[in-house]
Amino acid sequence: MADLFITNFNRNFTGVSATAANVIRQQAKQHDLRLIGYPLPGCPDPITLKQARSLCQSPPKGRDFAIWHVRRNPEMRAAIWSRDVLKLPIRIVFTSAAQRLHSTYPRWLIRQMDAIVATTEIAAHYVTNVRAVVPHGVDTDLFTPAQDRTAAWSKLGHGGAMGIATIGRIRPEKGTNVFVDAMLKLLPHLPQAKALIIGRAGREHKKFLAGLRARVADAGLSDRILFPGELPATDLPPLMRGLSLVMQLPRYEGYGMVPLEGMASGVPFVGTQTGYYEAFSAQGKTGLVVPVAAAEQAADAALSILTDPARHASMSQDARDIALHSFSAVTEANGIETVYQDLWQGR
Repeated sequence: MADLFITNFNRNFTGVSATAANVIRQQAKQHDLRLIGYPLPGCPDPITLKQARSLCQSPPKGRDFAIWHVRRNPEMRAAIWSRDVLKLPIRIVFTSAAQRLHSTYPRWLIRQMDAIVATTEIAAHYVTNVRAVVPHGVDTDLFTPAQDRTAAWSKLGHGGAMGIATIGRIRPEKGTNVFVDAMLKLLPHLPQAKALIIGRAGREHKKFLAGLRARVADAGLSDRILFPGELPATDLPPLMRGLSLVMQLPRYEGYGMVPLEGMASGVPFVGTQTGYYEAFSAQGKTGLVVPVAAAEQAADAALSILTDPARHASMSQDARDIALHSFSAVTEANGIETVYQDLWQGR
């Protein structure tokens, strides 16, 4: 009988989805695990909430309860109802990445958790009952460096000799406009480079996207700053392998997986002073961090990396090594497993 249930109630593949999938692929190797809700790449086929509750009518063999690991408000709510109203023998673990105070309702939900895993020390300050601080990890088997970066980039079909990308929802908070500003300054110095803005704009940000496209067109760079839209999760590893640089310039980020996915792929990054980017950068070995909204500094940082082949090669190697040894999904899964075992053993 299943002893571990992981919820995924968001049909869109978000950063939370990516971090959950990375860990689930590791956890499925050691647990009788069930995914509840929507599918995730490389993970067990999902079951419904009703099916999960049916499976939890009695404890798993050798355990007093099953564990439900949740990551979003609706998932916390469903798990609390299952434990407290339906009286199912389960305990609830929540992963908290937010580096700011949650609003009132999420704070109440979080207080009902049996254990909390924070992704950073800063995130741990904003919640109670933190059992462990476990940074998110990247799937280093899925995201791997290209044997030939030039060939990997060419295969993507965007043209040019090198690629720079930002990945995520297109909106002001994610700094998409800052990326465009940086590219307008950078690309004239790199005539063979193409810039990709990977992601979609929600309905409320369609005008924002239209404004970005107009600025790019006015600069005469519509053939070099491209908007491919949102990519399926399965297309991200080959994309990363072809890039020469990842640039993430959000105004706020709870954690930020994209630089890690790039690092595991041997790709340096430029990021802003938010999320966990400073830790990822390893004091400049794998990436450079600039102030929030500093487009000119971001462009200068990118130029300093991309015009120095020896430095780029060194950062690429360090990026892979640090992702592998400090920020892997295996390491994250092991840290979370300690929390599970403490719960099961009554500690």
